[in-house]
Formats: sequence, C-alpha cells, structure tokens
Amino acid sequence: MRSAIYRSLLSIIIGLAVTQILQGFRARLLSHARVRPYWITQAWAAILLIVCTQTWWAMFELRDRREWEFAHFLVLLAQTVILYLLAGLVFPDSPEDKPIDLREHYFAQQRRFFAFLVVAVLVSVSRDLVLDHALPDATNLAFHILYLALAMIGFISAREWLHKALTIVTASAVVLYVTLLFARLR
Repeated sequence: MRSAIYRSLLSIIIGLAVTQILQGFRARLLSHARVRPYWITQAWAAILLIVCTQTWWAMFELRDRREWEFAHFLVLLAQTVILYLLAGLVFPDSPEDKPIDLREHYFAQQRRFFAFLVVAVLVSVSRDLVLDHALPDATNLAFHILYLALAMIGFISAREWLHKALTIVTASAVVLYVTLLFARLR
C-alpha cells in the first residue's frame, strides 16, 4: 500500500516536470513570431522528456518493494523534484508582449541548469546506495560518471561550441543508456 502512495506522489511530480516541458514547447509554437529559436534549448527539453520518462520507468520497477524507509522515499522525492526544477529552467516564461531569445535564456540559466544536473546525477547514484546499499552496476555507474563529467563541463564553460558538442554527446548517451539498461521492465 505504501509503495502505491509513494509512486503516486513521485509520478505526479514527474508529470509536472513533463507538463513544464510540453508547455514550453506549446508556448514556442504559439508565440513563434516573437521567439528567436535556439536548437540547444529544444534539444535539452527533449533530453529532459526522455530522462523524465526513463525515471518514471525505472521507479516502476520498485512497485513490488516491500520494505520502505523514509530515507528511501526521500531520495526518490529528491530525484523527482530536481527533475521538475530542471524542467522549469529549460524554457523561459513567455510574456505576451516581449520577444524571447532562447539562446540568451540558455546562457543566462546555464550555470544553474548544469548545477542542478550535477546534483541530479549525484542523487541518482545515491538512490542505489540508499535503496540497495550498493553502487549501481558497472554499466549504469559508467553512464553516471559520464553524465557527471558532461554536467560539470556544462557548468564550468560558457563556450557555445562546447555546449553544442555537449548537447549532442549527452543526447546520444541518454538514448544509448535507455536502450541498453531500460528497454525492458523487470
């Protein structure tokens, strides 16, 4: 019973994160004449949609877990809240009377966004430590180390060429990660 309650709250928060991203895409569609597009912003929004879906998918695997402690729930709650905050940063608010420059917004939020991404990766690793008292398996841990390195690079550098490469590498890594580790529910 407790497991269903926990999953419901966590699913709601992930749903809110997805809603933030989809509303951002919708706002861009409706205000396209006032929006200066930037492909990196749209790419990160798509990456976050995949991450939100993968997170929900991975949490579904906990449905049969019998033993729950508050620390277990807290780490899962932290993971979903951080995803929600990332989703809230990816697109700017859409004032009706002002033009929107997605490149300007991206670099205005760059350090905050990537700081949350670093925390998200650390919380994801701590999830396995808290739930299973072990690090993730070797493949999963290798991806987490890669994500941590990419997020730290994004936090440290504001070079546009580097962020373009970072976006492509991260998108590719996320697709590979989901394909290798989460293609099938256990």
